[in-house]
Amino acid sequence: MAALSGNKSCQAKFVEAADKMYRSFQEDYLWAILMAEFLVAVLGNGLALYRLITQEQRPWHPAVVFSVQLAVSNLCYALTLPPLAAYFYPPKNWSFGEVACRLERFVFTCNLLGGIIFITCISLSRYMVVVHPFFTRRHLRPKHAWAASAASWAMAILLAAPMLGFSHQNRLREGLGPCSAFNHEACIKCLGMMEDSQLETFRTYSLVLACLGGVLPLLLTLMAYSALGLVVLRSPSMTAAQKLRVVVLVTSGVVLYACSYAPYHITQVLHVNAMLRWMERCPSFSSESEAVAALSPRAFFVYQTTRILVPLATCIHPLLYMAVAPSLNCHPCHGNPEEQSPCQDLPLASAATSLSQLSPEASSSKAGL
Repeated sequence: MAALSGNKSCQAKFVEAADKMYRSFQEDYLWAILMAEFLVAVLGNGLALYRLITQEQRPWHPAVVFSVQLAVSNLCYALTLPPLAAYFYPPKNWSFGEVACRLERFVFTCNLLGGIIFITCISLSRYMVVVHPFFTRRHLRPKHAWAASAASWAMAILLAAPMLGFSHQNRLREGLGPCSAFNHEACIKCLGMMEDSQLETFRTYSLVLACLGGVLPLLLTLMAYSALGLVVLRSPSMTAAQKLRVVVLVTSGVVLYACSYAPYHITQVLHVNAMLRWMERCPSFSSESEAVAALSPRAFFVYQTTRILVPLATCIHPLLYMAVAPSLNCHPCHGNPEEQSPCQDLPLASAATSLSQLSPEASSSKAGL
């Protein structure tokens, strides 16, 4: 979490008064929630990754490639939660050093973005399988999914790299003795952004992340699933139960994304904006009560809520892997490999099969939707 730190224009007592209100939520609830989510995320994603690696047929279908990358990203993201939980455990204090502080924020952001990107890749993969089945069979191979995965990791690392510069540890005051519940001013903070005088730079960065890591992937996912849904609903060969299954599958993916990743980036921008407004007013405060009254607790608590929802999404992802990856009971494809694609993920395979069973003219028409 981005925290407040003192500077020449804002008295330290006002910063401490503001941080005290924010700190209560983190020390009372957040650390325990993060630890619970860590355990569930590691167990679920670890089992999903084990299943995908040991039981899926080789070469992997693109859906499996992206699912494996998503599981790895989720596991790396989950590993950043215990240090955060230890940090928020009362008294809130970062005891792992400067390098660990920067790395924790970088790995957190990198794998948060990685999860978003791979969910988008899975959505686009489903779109290609159903809406453009003939192009997918003839031209797309697992090597293309691996190349897309490498590019996705590079993009996530590039977008998260500024966090290595933004993050730092900070002690509000020096020479105050050991950190304790009664001496919070002596505690060390691991801040997720630059000093308050440079918050404008971080706000620009957070806006870039909100656009590239929140809004754009959500729009791509919505467009892909909308086109996919039209093809499925218009397919005459699919039963109502099969159509309902696909609709539930794709809707769950969109809802999971729309309720976790996108709100996180948006609320982060709102929280930074609220901090900037508070810092502008800070030099004019006459008392600590006035400093606390000028805070925007709603922006902070909404931001913290989305921080809980993002790890929760990584816990739910393993439940969707079985729908994303090919079924274990799917038989291998036979015949000319150039004319057939690998077995598709089961819920969407029926839609692709239905399209291929239509006349060439009808199939081509639907594939172009």
